[in-house]
Amino acid sequence: MPQEIFLLIIVGLIIIGFSVLFTFVPVMLWISALAAGVRVGIFQLVGMRLRRVIPARVVNPLIKAVKAGLELSTNQLEGHYLAGGNVDRVVNALIAAQRANIELTFERAAAIDLAGRDVLEAVQMSVNPKVIETPFIAGVAMDGIEVKAKARITVRANIDRLVGGAGEDTVIARVGEGIVSTIGSAENHKKVLENPDMISQTVLSKGLDAGTAFEILSIDIADIDIGKNIGAELQTDQAEADKKIAQAKAEERRAMAVAKEQEMKARVEEMRAKVVEAEAEVPLAMSEALRSGNMGVMDYMNIQNIMADTDMRDSIGKATDDNKKDGNKY
Repeated sequence: MPQEIFLLIIVGLIIIGFSVLFTFVPVMLWISALAAGVRVGIFQLVGMRLRRVIPARVVNPLIKAVKAGLELSTNQLEGHYLAGGNVDRVVNALIAAQRANIELTFERAAAIDLAGRDVLEAVQMSVNPKVIETPFIAGVAMDGIEVKAKARITVRANIDRLVGGAGEDTVIARVGEGIVSTIGSAENHKKVLENPDMISQTVLSKGLDAGTAFEILSIDIADIDIGKNIGAELQTDQAEADKKIAQAKAEERRAMAVAKEQEMKARVEEMRAKVVEAEAEVPLAMSEALRSGNMGVMDYMNIQNIMADTDMRDSIGKATDDNKKDGNKY
């Protein structure tokens, strides 16, 4: 009985040991690597576990690379995994580049992947170019007519400039700038409509892919349309602005005339006040002259007659002026 219990304990320990062994050491992965001709030591797999590396994320891509004829080492793939890269995507990109006769080293592919770009998509774009469609881009010809154009840009990934190269937004912006400048240099909008190919030829000749991660293969005008008459709208706005300026100047002149009229009225009133003041002093002066003997009674009567004659002439002259205003002729 004690011997049976002892054997059961030994068997249990053996089972637990094998369970721990198969859990910590990926034996099946090691066997798969050996069957595929990939030399990976069992202690290397244990070391990956200790370095917090998932062995399958390294060994499976390594098996794929060896079968494809690539010369890669476990240290390269493990180092890229520890750096935060996608090992499987890098290996797939290397295999695709090899099949397409594109020169791509592991270091370059790893750098592209760590830069945040999809290296596999870049390789695929090098084989199968991508078409980027721009929105409608508006330009104004010399005759003031707005022309809207939509372009399709065929680009191919430039592997050497993927790290540090500008993206699609830069390409679209540069092409848009080229379209606007080309339309703006046209004498009239009819020439642009008759020959839209001149836009693509002019833009393509400017080397807009410099400093970008792409190589522009072609620029084709997909659609072209007529927009607003910008020149007429600008002339209308200018005429409206000139009208407002003229009105402001006329109002300024009117205000100055009113002010001048008020000033003249004030001067007239001032002169009238002085005349009234002078007329008020005349009787005093005459009475003083009479008292002092400087003027006699006859002199006073002559003055009164002269004043009466003057008033009569003024009345006749005023009546004549009123009749002329009414259209009466004598």
